Amino acid sequence: MAARDLIRVTVADDQAVVRAGIAAVLDVEPDLSVVGQAADGDAAVALAVSLRPDVALMDVRMPGMDGLRATAEIVARAPGTRVVVLTTFGLDEYLFAALRAGASGFLLKDAEPERVADAVRVAAAGDALLDPGVTRRLIDRFAAEPEPRDARVLATLTPRETEVLRQVARGLTNAEIGDALGISRATVKDHVAVVLGKLGVRDRLQATIAAYETGLVRPGRR
Repeated sequence: MAARDLIRVTVADDQAVVRAGIAAVLDVEPDLSVVGQAADGDAAVALAVSLRPDVALMDVRMPGMDGLRATAEIVARAPGTRVVVLTTFGLDEYLFAALRAGASGFLLKDAEPERVADAVRVAAAGDALLDPGVTRRLIDRFAAEPEPRDARVLATLTPRETEVLRQVARGLTNAEIGDALGISRATVKDHVAVVLGKLGVRDRLQATIAAYETGLVRPGRR
């Protein structure tokens, strides 16, 4: 595989053995290349700004700048880099803080190695991935304590774009949305891109959060 086709990754973790292990897992994949490692959030941000990797794998608890602050910094200063949070702690506060900081994925460190690699690929492709163990909690959170977001943003969407957003929030793929709405997959892709732009979000996961926060979609309601 040509170097330009490789997905370039940085790994941040304060434990050297863990950091090296994650890097080794990724480097054996033919389409992935670890281009830098960091032991804290400050170094992780510096790597992202200087190397502009496709994906930054980020631990949460690190000395100095933690992984959540580092995620927000990378999103702001290296917008072409997607961040996947990989942590030992599946605490709700970390999950929601990571997503609001702009993370494109959230995995626990007990995930299978191939799932970590898949998360990197998904993030690099512009989409998002959550650990199966926390996806249900994300929906439950909005069912119990919805976080407010100004619903007026929905007024910027056309009726078709609103319906596409509703289907995205329900977890449908572009092909499934096309089948449901009677439009082509390419048209769905175009609509999704416009919706992301109007909502000011980075990916489908962030769009899903917006759909719940504005009340467009409610858990259990079709």
